[in-house]
Amino acid sequence: MKQTWLMCWTTFKRLPSAWLLCLQFIILILSVLSYEYAPYRAATWVIGVLVLLVIARVIRQTPVFTILGLSFVIGALFFSSLVLLGVKQVWVLITAHAFEACAYFSASYGLLRYMFHDRYLTKDELFAAGAAFTLMAWGFAFLYSICQLLIPYSFADPDLQAYQPWLDLLFLSFSVQSATGLADTIPVSPFARMLAMIQMFFGVMYLALIVSRRKHPANTALPSDPISLNLVPT
Repeated sequence: MKQTWLMCWTTFKRLPSAWLLCLQFIILILSVLSYEYAPYRAATWVIGVLVLLVIARVIRQTPVFTILGLSFVIGALFFSSLVLLGVKQVWVLITAHAFEACAYFSASYGLLRYMFHDRYLTKDELFAAGAAFTLMAWGFAFLYSICQLLIPYSFADPDLQAYQPWLDLLFLSFSVQSATGLADTIPVSPFARMLAMIQMFFGVMYLALIVSRRKHPANTALPSDPISLNLVPT
């Protein structure tokens, strides 16, 4: 047993982003299981915030994981715990989602800083690219939830519900960010559409940044060099 834990710890030290991405998918499965029950959803949110602490191992080399970042995590844990304990005030849920969105966005930004801190792409940074994408999608899902709490019927669906389930908002967030457009939930209020447009922009820019992340060995000319572009000077 000790050797197993030692092996897991060694793997975590080498590939912390891979563990983070795996935990994100586990939370996604828990979100499916808690689709109908609000207390279980709150428990899933608490677990999700706790997962953010894993990012400390990844982004501790950057200025992101500071007192401000920790404040977001602590605030999210506190207010999500209140929801889990049965507090039903709308402002508590809005505050919890606001802290959670800030925590996820700051974590996503920290992973981006981690990926771009040098010129060479490592195996762990490949997993970090996927983890940063999911963290951003989770953050916008919390913003969508805040939007519908402030403005009921912000999203239209076939059932014409005033408040969309959490999993539907998360599905909408992934659909908008990945530009697949598969969600049957549609933002209809001006504020909801503004959030969707902002996420579209960040989603496209994120993919452009990742695609532009190229490996330039020390002895290789940069793309701006005519030789590397196979151009013949006139």
